[in-house]
Amino acid sequence: MTREQVELTSISQLVNNFKFIHLQPLKKKEPAMKKAFSSRSLFAVLSLLLCFTSLTSSAQKYAYVNTQYILDNIPDYKNAQQQLDNISLQWQKEIEDKYAIIDKLYKAYQAEQVLLTEEMKKRRQDEITQKEKDVKDLQKQRFGYEGDLFKKKQEMVKPIQDKIYNAVKKLATDQSYAVIFDKSSDLIMLYANPKYDKSDDILLALGFKPAKKEGGSGAAKSGEGSAPSTPTDRAPSKTDEPKK
Repeated sequence: MTREQVELTSISQLVNNFKFIHLQPLKKKEPAMKKAFSSRSLFAVLSLLLCFTSLTSSAQKYAYVNTQYILDNIPDYKNAQQQLDNISLQWQKEIEDKYAIIDKLYKAYQAEQVLLTEEMKKRRQDEITQKEKDVKDLQKQRFGYEGDLFKKKQEMVKPIQDKIYNAVKKLATDQSYAVIFDKSSDLIMLYANPKYDKSDDILLALGFKPAKKEGGSGAAKSGEGSAPSTPTDRAPSKTDEPKK
């Protein structure tokens, strides 16, 4: 083989090797570049979504009211509560008077039963038993669930509560509040900044002047606004119940 043929063979091998070196890395790097670009795009989209959610949440406005404080500063509510207390006491006395009559009947029966025939005993026992049943039914009717006192309270107090609700709803709509909490409800509020208390705003919207208060409207007095007391279910004490 001549010198020229050796040189041509070497050049041909170099060209083939160059093609191999030049082409192989491109096939390996191209998918990696696409994958890196795809990951960066996904991260950017997620970051934008998180930022948008954070901005949306921070834009919400919140406030609270104390409905018990509001009610205590409305004269109509105080008048209604006083009327309900009077009605409750009246009905309670009515029930206690009936129990007193039953107690007298039973004591008279005990004192006279040795002189009574079996038929007379039965008649007296039935009378006492029926009166006890009647007074318990009356007690349930007056003070039971959805009884007369409950209906009376709905009749006298609910219109005032509806006015408060409508005023709170209007405040939330006009001032773009997302939520307005009630501090006097069962909701536990460990701390509430007084500047977010809109109770006085509601009173003014209803046409009432807020009372001067110390420590914010959340400092409700114990016992204020409580429902009228109801008599407990009891019967006269007897040492010897009548036998049926």
